[in-house]
Amino acid sequence: MGISQSKPQPEAGAQEKLTEALRALELRSEREIAEKDYVYIDNGPPPTYKLSEHQQTLSVDKISQWEREVLQDDKNLMALNAFAANDTNSILKRRSTVIGDTQIFNVKIPFEGSPVTNQRASGRCWLFASTNVFRVAIMKKYKLEKFELSQAYLFYWDKIEKANYFLENILQTVEDPLDGRLLQTLLASPVGDGGQWDMVANLVEKYGLVPQSLYPDAYNAMNSSLLNRLVTTKLREHALRLRRLASSPSLSSRASLGSVKEKMMQEIHLILTLMLGPPPSPKSAFEWQFYDKDGAYHNIQARPTEFAKELSDARTVKACGGTDVHRLFSLVNDPRNSYNTLLTVNRLGNVWGGRPVTYVNVDNVTIKKAVVETLKRGIPVFFGSDVGKYSDSSKGIMDTALFDYELAFNTKLALSKAERLMTGESAMTHAMVLTGVHLDEKTNEPVRWRVENSWSASAGTDGYFVMSDKWMDEFVYQAVVDPSVVSKEVRDVLKQEPKVLDLWDPMGALA
Repeated sequence: MGISQSKPQPEAGAQEKLTEALRALELRSEREIAEKDYVYIDNGPPPTYKLSEHQQTLSVDKISQWEREVLQDDKNLMALNAFAANDTNSILKRRSTVIGDTQIFNVKIPFEGSPVTNQRASGRCWLFASTNVFRVAIMKKYKLEKFELSQAYLFYWDKIEKANYFLENILQTVEDPLDGRLLQTLLASPVGDGGQWDMVANLVEKYGLVPQSLYPDAYNAMNSSLLNRLVTTKLREHALRLRRLASSPSLSSRASLGSVKEKMMQEIHLILTLMLGPPPSPKSAFEWQFYDKDGAYHNIQARPTEFAKELSDARTVKACGGTDVHRLFSLVNDPRNSYNTLLTVNRLGNVWGGRPVTYVNVDNVTIKKAVVETLKRGIPVFFGSDVGKYSDSSKGIMDTALFDYELAFNTKLALSKAERLMTGESAMTHAMVLTGVHLDEKTNEPVRWRVENSWSASAGTDGYFVMSDKWMDEFVYQAVVDPSVVSKEVRDVLKQEPKVLDLWDPMGALA
């Protein structure tokens, strides 16, 4: 009271004129902001714009004008010369970002798996990332210096299961048009190398785990393109035959579907077994002999399923700070969908009748808090991301500030995370493992993250990458964590009826 001075009130007519004048100034200001490169001249209301009135074809004269404008800028001339003889990203790489993204972390799991793995010319990153999580528990239990689980063992069974899953989907969609989006998506990649965490869980539950020394990589596991082409071609052939039989008016033809499908699977089994080698039987005991880090000899005899279950025994869980790796679940950040909701993907999986692929959709803050808490317990974190964006595999850096595209091209890449998903610009393309984080000493907020990759020790710093926190916000979509590191509210999302996304949705991408 008493702060504001009294002001005379304008007359009613003057008030209306003042309002109109202010509104005109506001509109003019907005237009000047939106069209700051143009001179604004107020000649009354703008003409009505019709879509048909715009220039629909490209004018050669206009393009020539644009070119002259580009070449009048000395900066553009220098860029033109540099880009003509060099890799563009190497020129635009910010030196300050490279220097700042250092492999120093104040939170780091005390026991990182060794050796650094190498998926070679295959898309098995999800199997390498998941076994890199599992092996830490086994290495702690048996006091091992170095150890790898057999990725090829899971790879073999995944191919078998995916082939069966595909044929069952074909039988369930015989009424759908062959040229429809669903069938075309199913046919596009029936046995691709990629996968998801829940698909790993299905394989481990049904087939277990074995040490890599008992089933090492064959050539076609490390170089999977020919294997995939052969099996894919055969499955597409099988799909057409099954659809014809299922649609046949003949009762005997339809009755033969089961036996025909079994013969088809036998053919797929033959190709896989010859190219990958017969794997250990999940129902027979293997013998694994090794020395621990103290030099003590051990001889373990167990079925693969029994060996996998050891990850949940009391001794192993205690060694992992109370975490049972079989209970881990997926958090995702998908800003297109409501947070604290359960998501799943239609007809996405590998083991028919197995655990569905599900995600608890949360904000980035929830994901990062859960990951930090998991790392503090000494457990690595499986995560899915779009690894190709703003990354340098030779230096092992993933940072949104790594390349200065705006400086070079005078334009911003302005899509949001949601918009990148909506337009197909981004998706989960690669799975890796988080093993550390650097927290700001004042705010306790993440600054950068330590990433264990599966591209050999020659990539990054001895196989490890640095990921900026901003890159995590923009290009990390998934983190697999212990239920105990999230709130009850988040855990309860698992009880919801999931929202079903289409098979071609970006969340259906397989890392």
